[in-house]
Amino acid sequence: MRLCRFATSAGAPALGVVADDEVVDLSASGLPSEPAAALAKVGRGGIEEAAADAPRLSLADVQLLAPAVPRKYLAIALNYADHIAEMGMEAPEVPVFFNKQVTCVVGPGDDVHMPKVSTFLDYEAELAVVIGRRCRHVPVERAHETIAGYTCANDLSVRDWQGRARTMTLGKSFDTHGPLGPWLVTPEEIGDPRDLRIRCYVDDELRQDASTAEMVFDCFQQVSHLSEAFTLEPGDVIATGTPAGVGLGRKPVSENILHVGQTVRVEIERIGELVNTVIEEPDGYLAGR
Repeated sequence: MRLCRFATSAGAPALGVVADDEVVDLSASGLPSEPAAALAKVGRGGIEEAAADAPRLSLADVQLLAPAVPRKYLAIALNYADHIAEMGMEAPEVPVFFNKQVTCVVGPGDDVHMPKVSTFLDYEAELAVVIGRRCRHVPVERAHETIAGYTCANDLSVRDWQGRARTMTLGKSFDTHGPLGPWLVTPEEIGDPRDLRIRCYVDDELRQDASTAEMVFDCFQQVSHLSEAFTLEPGDVIATGTPAGVGLGRKPVSENILHVGQTVRVEIERIGELVNTVIEEPDGYLAGR
């Protein structure tokens, strides 16, 4: 099942089920607009029941929103061997996580900003895990039970700000620098998330091309590790790392980081594509939710 959030004609967020080139409109169902929350409330069966007689809209006419509204957005660093090598670093012995502030989240098709305070903007294609139920101390072998689904992420990074602090949080959290989408794909449709092709294009140039099989710590290990520290909640997002090919790892760096007017496309097998264009940060911008 592919679940989305979309903007109704009145501008309010609503839950939808993506079926081929249509969106089943569940705005009148009373279900939460966020896919993970809806799944936590009524399960897949309840959503299917609500969708049985619901109206349908053309997908081409729908404004998709980010398919998650996380209270926590965690991301792992240095989790693909080739990316670790291009950064000239060593593989960590334990997972290394940082926070992205949740005000960074935007959806598919939304513009992303070249900050007023930096032009050192980089892309990172990532598979994102979206948590489906409150959980703590989850064994690795049961971590799959806690996942609502998967989506594409672009962990946009302001590299000079990232390098100023060991936590990396500031450089990873600028407004609009957490695109997610285009929708949430539930686990039964994904199969094994540890064997998905992941690619990133800047304009039409292929920059990243790898498999999630190359992760140092897989999705389930990451969920388990984080749950040892704190409670994970429906809608929480875990960005599971980026493969080699980021702008910072290519030469010359100045030509391979992002520039205003460029479009970044993240493609993940069995999920779809997430597309965003870089623009100058507008005056007076405030993040929306």
